[in-house]
Amino acid sequence: MASDSVFVVAIDFGTSYSGYCFSLASGTDQIRQVFWGIEHGLKTPKTPTCILFNQKKEFSKFGYDAVMKYKSLPSSEADKWYFFQNFKMRLYNTKVTSGMEMEASNGKTLPALMVFAESLRYMKEHALNTVQEASFHTVCDPQEITWVITVPAIWSAAARQFMRLAAKEAGLISDMMSEKLIIALEPEAASLWCKQLPQQGFIVEASDKKKFEDSPGIQYIVVDCGGGTIDITVHEIQENHYLKELHKASGGGWGGNRVDENFSAFLREIFDDGVWDEYVKRHPTELQNMMYNFSLQKCSASREAVYIRCYYNLTRVAESRKEISQFFTNVTGAVWCDGMIMITYEKLKSFFEYSIKNIVGTLREILSKPEMAKVQYILLVGGFSTSIILRDAIHQAFSKKYNVLCPIEAQAAVAKGAILFGVNPKIIASRISVRTYGVEIYTTFDVAIHDFCKRYVSKADGFVYCKDIFKKLVGIEESVNINEVAEYTFHPVEQDQTCVRFAFYSTEKHCAQYVDEEGMELLGSCAVTMPDTRLRKKRKLRLDIKFGLTEFKATATDITSKQSRTIVIDFLAV
Repeated sequence: MASDSVFVVAIDFGTSYSGYCFSLASGTDQIRQVFWGIEHGLKTPKTPTCILFNQKKEFSKFGYDAVMKYKSLPSSEADKWYFFQNFKMRLYNTKVTSGMEMEASNGKTLPALMVFAESLRYMKEHALNTVQEASFHTVCDPQEITWVITVPAIWSAAARQFMRLAAKEAGLISDMMSEKLIIALEPEAASLWCKQLPQQGFIVEASDKKKFEDSPGIQYIVVDCGGGTIDITVHEIQENHYLKELHKASGGGWGGNRVDENFSAFLREIFDDGVWDEYVKRHPTELQNMMYNFSLQKCSASREAVYIRCYYNLTRVAESRKEISQFFTNVTGAVWCDGMIMITYEKLKSFFEYSIKNIVGTLREILSKPEMAKVQYILLVGGFSTSIILRDAIHQAFSKKYNVLCPIEAQAAVAKGAILFGVNPKIIASRISVRTYGVEIYTTFDVAIHDFCKRYVSKADGFVYCKDIFKKLVGIEESVNINEVAEYTFHPVEQDQTCVRFAFYSTEKHCAQYVDEEGMELLGSCAVTMPDTRLRKKRKLRLDIKFGLTEFKATATDITSKQSRTIVIDFLAV
């Protein structure tokens, strides 16, 4: 069902850079892109995902403003402030809880929820002001806005719920159940944008003159190359222009920040004898400037050497040990050139090797599967995809068999596609389950198949159950339609039971017997009350769950009273 909101705002909250688009009416021509950094002499579709808090732990600046303010602080002052960058990666491949702490660049910590919420609050206020100006100062009720926040497809359910909680804390929504916030998956959003582009919308024009969405049955891979993660999905165009996912979301932490880390490690090799470590510790604001400039050069490098400015304090610390050119005597791939560090193109490419190896390897693994035989295109999107080195490597590996394309607006593709998703979330017709999901239940004990240690005897009537049973609701790599419901009917274990706790688990196995088997992960839980005990064990409670959405939606129905209510599965408390 399409959104009935006049206003849709999509926030692409990236690891390295963030931005947003908004729409005041339906139609791709109505999507407005917001540009950043104009007051600093820049004009970019995104701003750095950096946030600065003062000594009192109060929000100070976000984006370019945070970078510029932090760079202007004397080193002695900077150590008292809280500067966060690349913090989105803290939610990937880790146990996410609402009370987790996050480390600033100087080692000080703040609650992660505070860091994310204040970032989203800034984006919200910025967006509200922009929307009001764009609507010719018509009074814009924030309650009318549908917000869309993009997240990596490979994120856990807990990480997605954390973003919803942060959005609530930031005032985007008033409660966790609100349908005014939609979580969109980044590669899906990019796919939605790319499929409706004309051939002129790509850096290298497609051989087919049609838009993708005008060719039902066409299959393609989307590789969302961000600063933190690489997100890969495979889609097929349906007759109604909707999308069907063909392969479970894949990827990993191989984004552009890995290149920055390798560059930093190379400088540590050059400036040995503790020089680099001293510089990092004592001059964080200058280091930030140096790394930011490199992050721009790594994408714009045109198959030739790059020159990196050696800043004043790095030069000073190095020359306190020896003449600076001597640090480069036995270095391969870098030369000292009158205040600049010249890095050869071959050396620069070596910083990309880890990312490229993993991206190419994963793509080959996916494309080698028989069911991927009809894939024709590889679409590269995201800020990291603007790197010539990365595009060259993908093109070299796959161009003989596949058309490798990159949209001209690669960095804005996710945010613009997220608007389309916000207008019609059902445009993704089905998804592939990334894991096997199920719920913990009790069942009749069978001595032939159940472990004796799993016996549970009912207090009231002595009936013997087997506990810790894993009831599969959806299997790994199963295609799940967005409207498809997995249901389970529950009967009380005790006659006077007034509350049921459902615990949800997942595994990469296709099937499992118990919830405590190796590889089983507790995702979250919810509690449902059954206050009317008159029917004792004959009572029924039906649990309906939609696994095909970007967030699990669950409804509990008391069959006896026929009352239904939506329930929240808490993924952050486990």
